[in-house]
Order: sequence, then C-alpha cells, then structure tokens
Amino acid sequence: MEKTRVHTLPVSIISDLKELTKVRLALSVVFSSVAGYFLGAGSIDFLTVVMLSIGGYCLVGASNAYNQILEKDLDSLMDRTKNRPIPSGRMSVNMAFFIASSLTLLGLVILYMINPKTAMFGAISIFLYVCVYTPLKTKTPLSVFVGAFPGAIPFMLGWVAATGDFGIEPGTLFMIQFFWQFPHFWALGWWLYDDYAKGGFFMLPTGKKDKGTAVQIVLYTLWTVLVSLIPVTGMTGDLYITPFSAGIVLLLGLVMLYYAVQLYRNRDKKSAKNLMFASVSYITLLQIIYVLDKLIRVWI
Repeated sequence: MEKTRVHTLPVSIISDLKELTKVRLALSVVFSSVAGYFLGAGSIDFLTVVMLSIGGYCLVGASNAYNQILEKDLDSLMDRTKNRPIPSGRMSVNMAFFIASSLTLLGLVILYMINPKTAMFGAISIFLYVCVYTPLKTKTPLSVFVGAFPGAIPFMLGWVAATGDFGIEPGTLFMIQFFWQFPHFWALGWWLYDDYAKGGFFMLPTGKKDKGTAVQIVLYTLWTVLVSLIPVTGMTGDLYITPFSAGIVLLLGLVMLYYAVQLYRNRDKKSAKNLMFASVSYITLLQIIYVLDKLIRVWI
C-alpha cells in the first residue's frame, strides 16, 4: 500500500501543476510566440527560441494560477472547474501563490535576458490578465474586450523577441489575434453558457444567447479574416505573405465564417462548439501558413 502511495504522489503533483498552469492553453500561447519569432527573425537563434518558450510558459502559467486563486470560490460552483487543484482542496492558496509568484519572476527574468521590450510586454500581459480582466469577468461582458489585449500579445511578442522593436509588423500580428479572440471566446461562452452562469460569468456581449450576440460574432469573424489578409498588400513592412498563402488564409477564414453564420442561424450549443473548434484551427493554421510562406520565400 505504501508503495502505491509513493508512486502516485508525484504523478498527482505533476497533474495538479499542469492543471494549475493550464498546460494546453499555455503551450498554444508558446506556439503563437514562437511563430511570431520565426516571422521576425532574420536568422534563427535556437537558444532564444528555448528562452522565449520557457519564459512565455512561465508567464502564462503564472497568469492561470493567479486566475484560479482569485476565482477559487467561483470555480467550485462550475462543473468544468470544480475539480481544479484549489477548489478541490488538493492544493492550498498559499502553495498556488508561491508557484505563481515563482513562475512570474522566472518568466520575466528569462524574457528580459532576450531583450527588455519582450519582458515589458510580458509584464503588461500578466498585469492586464490578472488585475484587470479577471476581476471584470463577473462584472461586465466588456471583460472579453479587456482580456483580448493580453491575449493578443503572444503572437507579437515573438516578433519583438526577434527584433527588439515594436512597429507595424508586430502591431499587425497583435491585431490579428486581437480580433480573433472575440468569435473564439464568445463561441466558448455560448457553448458553456449554463456552466459559466453558475459561477456568475456572463461572457457574451449582450449577456444572452440572442441574435445580437450572434450578429457580433459574425462581424468579428469577418474582421478577423480581413485583418489576416492585410500582409498580402505589402503595407505591413517586413511582414508579408504571398497571394497564394493569402488565398489559403482566405479559404480558412471562409470556413470559420461559415460556422459563425451557422451559429447565427441555429443559435444552439452544437453550432457554438463547432465555431469554437474552427476558430482554434484557424489561428493555428494561419500561424503555420505565415511561417511556411516566409521560409519558402527565403529558401527560394
């Protein structure tokens, strides 16, 4: 019996750490940052890529940990969050705060070693997410607008890490991910509306699963696609994609727009879920296409 306990305890701790830092979300953010780095870098420094990945993960993990500390009582009310480490009692608030603080310090130090601007934007991101977005989630649907700012930083952060500068190129990457977050999170909010309501979170722009929310989801999806195509015009400095890649991005955008229109027509959980997953596929594939487009042009 003792043997079993010795073997399962570390597994439990690792599992709780993964859940506290939301490992899948954190890795998706790291992916965005690395994609931004490849777009901005003249030549790839793999040490910088590793530092950006570790530093980025630390800050995202810290943000998620702080979020769960602040929302521990609300998390206990919702089915999808009640088994998290803090509300379930597996981890104390003090331990979670120690982990979050350690990750914050480590992440900022690592990003500062890349360059000061990268650390600055990382600090802005964690501040907005923890101190502004999180408290607003139970107050107003505008929290999604506020949360879109820190959520849009990772893609541009990679470019800043590669160049040390902020200009039209990282600004465009920021805008792409900024607009994308509205249909993504509103679809998620629609799909999990009842569970969110248990915790007092009303994430939809009108506060309801109604026509007004559906219209805004379609509009922001359209704007996301349009902003994603701006680099093909040659107006965004060193950030450029070929017409061929722009065509692929447009096709992906039309797929996402199709699901947004389906949500407008049906206004049901299934359509919202489909749009949420379509939005994840869109932003991931867009980043891959942008990077491949650059690499192919460099090789040719």
